[in-house]
Amino acid sequence: MSEIDLKGLSTEATSRHDDLDKKTVREILEGINSEDKTVPLAVEKAIPQIESFVNQAVTRMEQGGRLFYIGAGTSGRLGIVDASECPPTYGVPFDLVIGLIAGGDSAIRKAVENAEDDPDQAWKDIGAYSPRPEDIVVGIAASGRTPYVIGGLKAANENGLLTGCVVCNSGSPVAAQAQYPVEVVVGPEYVTGSTRMKSGTAQKLVLNMISTSLMIRLGKVRGNKMVDMQLSNEKLVERGTRMIMNETGVDHATAQALLREHGSVRNAVDFHRSK
Repeated sequence: MSEIDLKGLSTEATSRHDDLDKKTVREILEGINSEDKTVPLAVEKAIPQIESFVNQAVTRMEQGGRLFYIGAGTSGRLGIVDASECPPTYGVPFDLVIGLIAGGDSAIRKAVENAEDDPDQAWKDIGAYSPRPEDIVVGIAASGRTPYVIGGLKAANENGLLTGCVVCNSGSPVAAQAQYPVEVVVGPEYVTGSTRMKSGTAQKLVLNMISTSLMIRLGKVRGNKMVDMQLSNEKLVERGTRMIMNETGVDHATAQALLREHGSVRNAVDFHRSK
């Protein structure tokens, strides 16, 4: 196996904290927390990049495009989490936001050896969904050098898709392949090289921002309410009932009956207002 050059990657830099194995639990927790506090500030610096990408992605999705997340390891799992939360939260189809991980679904729970090193596999994975030019691919890679992600973005570009990325090093090969790169440089991890920590937190924050802003711009939120959320448990039924009460002024029983009859907050409110 050839040597991999990790020099110059801020995510691989030596931790600012040492002798971790000699610290008390309280000292460890305070040290992790002190590092975590820096993450939102790093994300804030990347807001102009996130804005540029989201503006382009909204246009594609208004034309029927889908959003694909591709990544390996922690990065891939974070993409899958964000994608899987869109249907219940916003009532969108399960194939509108799609998370793909190197090694396939089995890699969600258990690492698949060398899966991230195949530069051709991501496009093959996307190919199962018959990609179209209006689709969007976001590569997620803390290091910014994952072959699975680099190859997927390169192929997406060649096929006319919109491409973006979320990385935690500046000037990376992944960012070079993305039309709209998002670089959130969080610096060394508390445990050297453990990018599931600050880097993973930064990626999760950015993915939240991307998917939430997209859903809002696509009309899936009214005011500040998830009016198309799926009513998959009693807690959500109650939440939806209270939304209807607030919007229409009807009592609890009437609101719940409207919700159960019409299937969503949006439909229930629209029906009530149309009378």
